[in-house]
Amino acid sequence: MSDPLVRSKRRFAGVAVSATAAAVALGTVLSVSTTANAASTLGASAAATGRYFGTAVAAYKLSDTVYSGVLDREFNMITPENEMKWDATEPSQGQFSFTSADQIVAHAQAHGQRTRGHALAWHQQQPGWVASLSGTALRNAMINHITGVATHYKGKIYAWDVVNEAFSDNGDGSRRQSNLQATGNDWIEVAFQTAHAADPGAKLCYNDYNTDGVNAKSTGVYNMVKDFKARGVPIDCVGFQSHINSASPVTSDYQANLQRFADLGVDVQITELDIAGSGTAQADTYARVVQACLAVARCTGITVWGIRDSDSWRSGDTPLLFDNNGNPKAAYTSTLNALNAGGSSSPPTTGPTTGPSTSPPTTGPPTTGPPTTAPPTTAPPTTAPPQGGCSASVSVNQWNGGFVATVTVTAGSSAVNGWTVGVTLPSGAAVTSSWSATGSGTSGSISYSNVSYNGSLAAGRNTQFGFQGTGTGPSATPSCTAR
Repeated sequence: MSDPLVRSKRRFAGVAVSATAAAVALGTVLSVSTTANAASTLGASAAATGRYFGTAVAAYKLSDTVYSGVLDREFNMITPENEMKWDATEPSQGQFSFTSADQIVAHAQAHGQRTRGHALAWHQQQPGWVASLSGTALRNAMINHITGVATHYKGKIYAWDVVNEAFSDNGDGSRRQSNLQATGNDWIEVAFQTAHAADPGAKLCYNDYNTDGVNAKSTGVYNMVKDFKARGVPIDCVGFQSHINSASPVTSDYQANLQRFADLGVDVQITELDIAGSGTAQADTYARVVQACLAVARCTGITVWGIRDSDSWRSGDTPLLFDNNGNPKAAYTSTLNALNAGGSSSPPTTGPTTGPSTSPPTTGPPTTGPPTTAPPTTAPPTTAPPQGGCSASVSVNQWNGGFVATVTVTAGSSAVNGWTVGVTLPSGAAVTSSWSATGSGTSGSISYSNVSYNGSLAAGRNTQFGFQGTGTGPSATPSCTAR
């Protein structure tokens, strides 16, 4: 999502995967009932096989007692949905802000959960100041950012999604043409080397979507990982987002694809799982994905991208394990049963890497999950400084059924010490998450005010915040009031 992903996310119309297609993909699933000896939660059951079962988390939702209650009962791994991305952690160049991400890490530590860091380098959700950089200046800014964030959390992160979504969807297995790619083809390995130097005890992962089966894109990633392993570039794991619907179903070679990466000597993880649909078809597909992971010794864990359907970046698809009220769905039961049936295939225990890994032991939303093609990325618009006060402009990353909006706030001819932005959403649109601002309202006319680290802007300077939603994103120019 992402995964914005965002969370982190993006990309498609959700229709339930048919039971027939799923059965062809991974074979018939036996109905398994829990027994007196079976674990009664997702995290405990996964732990019995040496794995984890995690979820993507938004810091502002931790005060929701239903949300946090399910989180702390069921999951033993947490991925910050948007709070560790570049725009959230370094809103101004060289000035880091970790308040929301620290809140999530502290919550995880207090409840015996581990944390996956998501994501250190990504072509989306970059702060506004990055848009003015290129070449060596951008490369150095990336290195400084990775060093700053990974050093801040050194020893507290189980695995980092070091690089997110760097391969294109054009069908030839090539790299995505992004500002980071334009700094040189070695930017990904430099990112991994930088992360390893800053946090050598963490596992270092590459994360992407539309790579669940053997195809041109996943083969491009496979060849990169194979090359990195051969040359000693420190990569420990590969994340498969697994945003599943009828346009992106579970493929017949899903398990085989996980295995071929594992055979390179890296762990594999399902990092942003959500499955469009409801009832038996959805439940069966969840079970089959879990079984595929359990069948691969080096598949070390599964993360679902959100807790309740209402928390999902594509809530209209009802893609998660709990309904809007936090009640377990049929998909929860099938997932738990599949985990409880899978204790015979525990992955090997491997310690943290201390150098370029040879046998390594991997983060959601945010952001952090796609169908067959990602929507085009729209660069933050440029806006001439207004005469006094502030102005705001919005760029929208739209896909079928959802969007991510990035709002740029620019001070006028005088400095501002705070700002409030008004946004009008089209009919039927609703906000599901936001970052780097405090929001009021989720539909119709909504407003956002600065948070502690991005309220003060010198004359002519700008900052950014963003939000993700369902439906069609805003097109009208936002209003801006300076304080």
